[in-house]
Amino acid sequence: MLEGPSADGLPLSGRRQVMVLKDSDLIVAAGCELRITSLSDSKLGRSTNKSFKILNTPDIQFGINQLALNPSGKLIAVAGAYQVAVVVLPRAGYSKLVPSSVDCKSIQVGSFYHHSHASAPIAKIEWHPWGEAGSTLMVMTVDGKLREYDISVDTEEPQQVLSFVPEKKTSKSYLAEDPAEREVASFTLGKGKADWGPLTVYAVMRSGDIYAICPYMPQNASVPSSYVHALECFISAKQEFLSQGTSSGISALSTLYNYQRKYVTALLKQLPPGTVYPAISRSFSMHPPTTIKSQPMRQGPFLLQPSPRSLEDSEGGDTTDIAYLSFLRDDDDEDAGATERLGIVIVTHQDGKVDVCLDVEKVEARWESKQDQSQDLPMLAVYECIDLGLISMLKQTSPLSSGTPILDLLQANHPVLLMDPIHDDTVYVYHAFGVHVLDFGDLLQCLTNGLRADDDDGVALNQALQKSAGTHVVPLLNTYSVDRRCSNPIIAISVPNDVYLSYSILMLTSVFRFTSFPLNLRTDLSLSRTAPNLPDKNKTSETEDFLAPIEGPSAYISLLGTEPFVPPPTLSRPSGLPSNPRITVGTPNTKTEFVLTPETLRYLGSTIEGLTSQIHEIILAYKATEVRAELQAKEFERQQQKCGAMLDLIEQLGGSRNSEVKERLERIREAYRALASRLDHRLQTLMQQASPKLSEYETKWFEELRRMKAEIAGAGRYDEQSLAARTSLLKREYNRMLPSLNDMAAKEAERKKHLSESGLGLSQAFQFGERSNQERTKIAELEEEIMKMASKLELSLSRPPSLREILKNE
Repeated sequence: MLEGPSADGLPLSGRRQVMVLKDSDLIVAAGCELRITSLSDSKLGRSTNKSFKILNTPDIQFGINQLALNPSGKLIAVAGAYQVAVVVLPRAGYSKLVPSSVDCKSIQVGSFYHHSHASAPIAKIEWHPWGEAGSTLMVMTVDGKLREYDISVDTEEPQQVLSFVPEKKTSKSYLAEDPAEREVASFTLGKGKADWGPLTVYAVMRSGDIYAICPYMPQNASVPSSYVHALECFISAKQEFLSQGTSSGISALSTLYNYQRKYVTALLKQLPPGTVYPAISRSFSMHPPTTIKSQPMRQGPFLLQPSPRSLEDSEGGDTTDIAYLSFLRDDDDEDAGATERLGIVIVTHQDGKVDVCLDVEKVEARWESKQDQSQDLPMLAVYECIDLGLISMLKQTSPLSSGTPILDLLQANHPVLLMDPIHDDTVYVYHAFGVHVLDFGDLLQCLTNGLRADDDDGVALNQALQKSAGTHVVPLLNTYSVDRRCSNPIIAISVPNDVYLSYSILMLTSVFRFTSFPLNLRTDLSLSRTAPNLPDKNKTSETEDFLAPIEGPSAYISLLGTEPFVPPPTLSRPSGLPSNPRITVGTPNTKTEFVLTPETLRYLGSTIEGLTSQIHEIILAYKATEVRAELQAKEFERQQQKCGAMLDLIEQLGGSRNSEVKERLERIREAYRALASRLDHRLQTLMQQASPKLSEYETKWFEELRRMKAEIAGAGRYDEQSLAARTSLLKREYNRMLPSLNDMAAKEAERKKHLSESGLGLSQAFQFGERSNQERTKIAELEEEIMKMASKLELSLSRPPSLREILKNE
């Protein structure tokens, strides 16, 4: 279904994404028709000749160019050149239905704004990840209007409208302006943990200019509480840092930070009472604060420093897509603070150029204000410009028969970016000539190490950037036909993120031909990423000194050296991607006779040359690996011999040498005893020689000892004043009184028992109680006298048993 140009002359968007995955269900748009099939059934071999179902949506009468699945997986947004609709997907079990079509409810979105050729073309649609119930749909049109629709509230009128292109001002003076500067190519949402990233929207124009609007929050949002608290801490830290400065621009920044403080305070007030930080993060329903009446400011265009280089033999091309990468994980440790603000902005162009920019100065919230007239533009640091090799591939073929330059094929090229749902450092770029994979793993690791080890001078960061090998680019699929000098564009790719499907990539060409590649899952924390956290071999604690090697040459030197073996790059492909792109040309029903042409011969020659060089590299890598394997085998034999020698030595130490050591230790003990005896004898002799008579203090000490002995033992056998005699008298008196006390306790127990059984009256019980208290008082006085006597005699006596204990024993 062909679409004409819009009334305003705005060009149509070349973005195509007509395939999405919902769990294990594959949804494909063919014209104005939606088809759905279960990949799990195909995997289990239960597919039939026609294994897909048609979603019956009568309201969709336009060609579908884009599909977007909402976060809950229940709704799918479809967009054509001018119109947008939302379809409610069928429930699980649709494949068991007999009819070939499944009725689905569909709703037109913004029919007043997106309805016909007179309206602005659709540039991109996307669901906001923080939309409440996953019902916030963002629709960007080419004229720079970003409209937010809440499907659960109102599908006709947008909840919010952001404008990235200001209205034209009528002026009599001539102003040269490129129309591409006022046409939006794509947009993306920022990311972050404790900054304004998640509340930032980036838009890129066809001319390459990048703009941003911050803050932006859906009208009905579900925001994590941890993010709100982290943002509040971030603003508090900036205000505290600002209070310590004395520059002239403090007043303007202070006003800006006060606005930001009001915004975050309004968000904090929407949290339920008792929500504290740190705590388990939960998402709560929120609305954009209305305390600030001014509208968010459009910031930009961004300064790209240094300026991106142009590709050779390229006249430049329109910008097609933009994406924001943030390498954040939920299990970040305390070292993640250095990299939590690390973001990468990727921009694609028609000629196959991909600009990789570092977001070193993140966008902050700003509002339109007369006081804030700052002319400072935001900046992105251009790290590298990637050439996908499209120009060089086209230049290898001869011009078209009509005389049109072969590079004009790039005018229909529209590269689109797709993030890997599992690995956040992998991005797929699909375009009119195939698919490329961008791996940012090495780049990210170098930047992370540089930021963690960064000093005040930035030397460590510069060294890390110089050592970085850049982004790893792998061509995955090639759809360009050298013979026909045309290509079947890729209109969609998808990567399954379901436990029942293997990790792979699915690619769909414009002739509806599928191609898939299996991918390899890899761990996020490899050895290289955890290496900075490993303990230093040179730093040993005091308790491990006995493990330190002795000085001098090592007792054993390995043949393998100290560095680990690194497999050759030719043999190591952790992603599982092929080394050569697969060629997909024509349709599955193509039966034309193969014609050998000069272009075909040149292509075969270059392909054979590339394969031959790869074969040589594989042979060299095989030889290097074989040499390493032989070296490891020799090292294994040496280690076996060394282990045998160590076992013999251990056996000797535990056998004959052990008995010899024991006998020697016994002789040493006997010699030690003899030496100790001689030492005591010698010491006594020296003391007698030095002082043969007792000193004055020694005489007094011995006299004191004799006096204490006489006081304790007495002067004679019948000394009644000695402590020993008084102690024996106290014991006899205690033993004499103890039986009477026990009898009294027994009688008291019997009396209480009799009283309880006889049921005495209140007056009788009161008299018995008084008598018992008197007796208890006498007993207590007697116990006190005995304890005083014992203390005077310096004896320790245990207290007599209580009446309750006596009753228990009886």
